[in-house]
This record gives sequence, structure tokens and C-alpha cells, in this order.
Amino acid sequence: MSVVDKVLLRKRGVIESVNNKLKNSCQIEHHRHRSHWNFLINLISGIVAYAYDPSKPCIRIGKKERQTMLNLLVT
Repeated sequence: MSVVDKVLLRKRGVIESVNNKLKNSCQIEHHRHRSHWNFLINLISGIVAYAYDPSKPCIRIGKKERQTMLNLLVT
């Protein structure tokens, strides 16, 4: 398992809570949209609503984890 996968696996709870918040609070769900524009407007409006939410969870990555991930992205 790569280092990036290990870091993200430890942060899985936060990632799942972000997905839950996007689905429930911001109403981003899979619907059968009748047009591509309707899908894009729904997606963008949900992401904007999430961006303005003051109580959104975040992933805290330490200096060592960040440096390891950056080294893997550069190589």
C-alpha cells in the first residue's frame, strides 16, 4: 500500500463525513437530470453552499505526512 493510501485511509472518517454533508445538507445526490446544464448547476450550487458552511470538517495533515505526499507527487 502506498504512503498516500495509508494517509487517506487514516483520514477516512473525515472524508466520509464530508461526503455525508454534501449529500444531505448541500443536496448533491445522483438524480436523473434532464439536461447537462441542470446537472452542472445543481453540482456547482451544492459545492458553493458547502464552501460557505462554517461547520465543515477538514483533514489535518502533519508536516511529515505532507512532505511524504509532496515527494511522491514530484517523482
